Amino acid sequence: MVRLLRPLTRGTTYTRLLHLWVPMLFVSVWMFIDPSKPWVPALLVVPLGLIPAVRRGEGVQARFMLTPGERDERGDRAGQGGQDTAISIAPSATWYDRLRTVLLLEVRMAFGWVVAGVTVWLPLIAVDLVRISTGYVPDDNPFLPVSQPHWAYALLAPLPLVAMYAAVVGLGELMTVIARRLLGPSAAERLATLEERTEQLLERSRIARELHDSIGHALTVAVVQAGAARAAGSPEFTDRALLAIEDTGRAALEDLERVLGVLRESRRPTSGRPTLVEADRLMESARTSGAKIDAEMTGPLETVPGPVSREGYRILQESLTNVLRHAGSVPVRIRIAVEDRTLSLEVRNPLTAEIPGPGRGSGLRGIRERASLLGGSARTGPDEGDWQVHVELPLR
Repeated sequence: MVRLLRPLTRGTTYTRLLHLWVPMLFVSVWMFIDPSKPWVPALLVVPLGLIPAVRRGEGVQARFMLTPGERDERGDRAGQGGQDTAISIAPSATWYDRLRTVLLLEVRMAFGWVVAGVTVWLPLIAVDLVRISTGYVPDDNPFLPVSQPHWAYALLAPLPLVAMYAAVVGLGELMTVIARRLLGPSAAERLATLEERTEQLLERSRIARELHDSIGHALTVAVVQAGAARAAGSPEFTDRALLAIEDTGRAALEDLERVLGVLRESRRPTSGRPTLVEADRLMESARTSGAKIDAEMTGPLETVPGPVSREGYRILQESLTNVLRHAGSVPVRIRIAVEDRTLSLEVRNPLTAEIPGPGRGSGLRGIRERASLLGGSARTGPDEGDWQVHVELPLR
């Protein structure tokens, strides 16, 4: 019994009732104009529903009146809070959307008539039943053709109220189901939502790699510089080492701020991330850490597409970090070539006793993942006495 009465305590029941009552405001205005043709409002909503913006208005009403505070499972995964993403708030983009909007308006109009009748006449019937049980015979209620009053009519008085309650709750639930059906996202909207969610997942993966590459590089440089300064015992070298640690730490903080900015603002543009045009900064940082850099760059780096250039920068950063971490102060050869269709990046250094296996560590795996996401390839491992990272990324 308590479960049956629970809808009375939910605010959704009353907002749905209000949603069903709204069309009657339009009808009531028309009744002052020409009460002999109550069907005219149903015709007037047809051209109204063909207006694209009307679909957005209906979607907003449905979200905040039919499903207030309810969360759709897909909306939760997309991080959209309490919004029911089963109901679209986009304007009509196709004639199919317009026709669905017209059908929704007609259904709202029909349900509005039913709710208006139920909420007006059924309470009046309940009152008249009580009055009949006390000896009063109504002559203005067409639903109670009673000629002889009787006390037993009082026992029937709750039935109209129960019927009204069932009609209001049932029509509200049915209207919600219909609204989700007729205001649901179109195929184009579903595709756009799927692409957005896919991009969000890829962005999370990129954030994890950026944190690993940037912070890992900075910490590696700091550790190498501190160890070299302690071993050298030279004030001049120590000053240079501290300056290198400071510059590297400042650059890492800038990278960290960019990455955290992506977390704080999901639609922040990626144009602020470093690209291969800034590769000299990485090489200078490695040089100050003791690595002997021999760099050769051919082709116009500034013409490389943004996503390719940004991923190439991170690949170079991770490669230099691995050199400093596993090989220390060794000669490093860097070759970056921009051709018509491909960006080639190669980093080679002499092999040392500590050789990372092909599947060990997230750094090498991140390099391969970055290349794979762009449709390129990456080879890492020993090659003719050197440790090699060779990456090819398509430019188109």
